[in-house]
Amino acid sequence: MALHFCDRYKLMVLKISSKFELRRICRTTGAVALLKLSQPNPDELGYADSVSVEEIGGSRVTVVKNEEGGNSVSTLVLRGSTDSILDDLERAVDDGVNTYKAMCRDSRIVPGAAATEIELARRLKEFSLKETGLDQYAIAKFAESFEMVPKTLAENAGLNAMEIISSLYADHAAGNPKVGINLEEGACKDVSTMNVWDLHVTKLFALKYAADAACTVLRVDQIIMSKPAGGPARRDQPAGMDED
Repeated sequence: MALHFCDRYKLMVLKISSKFELRRICRTTGAVALLKLSQPNPDELGYADSVSVEEIGGSRVTVVKNEEGGNSVSTLVLRGSTDSILDDLERAVDDGVNTYKAMCRDSRIVPGAAATEIELARRLKEFSLKETGLDQYAIAKFAESFEMVPKTLAENAGLNAMEIISSLYADHAAGNPKVGINLEEGACKDVSTMNVWDLHVTKLFALKYAADAACTVLRVDQIIMSKPAGGPARRDQPAGMDED
C-alpha cells in the first residue's frame, strides 16, 4: 500500500537491507536516518545531485551522486579478470587507505626496502659486543632476526640473499643508513632516491608485538596436553568369534 502511494506521487524508494549502506547513503546526501515513519523536518532532509540506475560489471546498481555539495564519501569500482586479482586490488586499496589514516595520526616515516631492519641489526650487534655473559648471545640473536626481512625480499625477487645482506651491512657500516634493496636493479641503493618509505608507527608496533610474542613463548614453563574424554577405545572383535 505504501509503495502504491509513493508511485502515485512520483516518490523514489530504495530498498537498503544493510545498515552500513544506509549510513553511506545518509553521509552522501547529508540526510538523517529516521527511526519511525513520520514527517521529516527540513534539517533532516538530504540532497543529491542525481540518482540513476546504471549497469556496472553486468549488475544493475543505483548511483547516487553529490559532487557539488562537498560529499565526503567516494566509491571505487575495481575491475579484474579473476576473483583473486580483485581480492589483491581490494587489499591494496585497503592498505593505502589505512596508511593514509595512520599518517594523519603520526606522519613520521623511516627508510623502507629493509634499510631500517639492517640498521637496527647493525646497531644491536655493536651493542651486544659491549655486554658479557649470556646476554651477549641473546642480543646478537635478536639482531640476527632482523635479517629475515631483507632475506625474504631478496629471495622473492630472485636475488642472492647472502650477497644482498652482506652488501647492506657494508653500506650501513660506511655511514649510509638509508641504503636498501632495489628490487628492479637487483642491487642496493639509497631509498631516498627511490622514494621508498615505511611508516614509523607500523615498524614500532610490528617490533613491539613480535618481541612480546617471543617473550610469551619463552615464559612458558609447562605445556598441558588435553586428553580425549571417555573410557578406553572400543577394540574390534577378532574374526570367527560369534557373540552369545
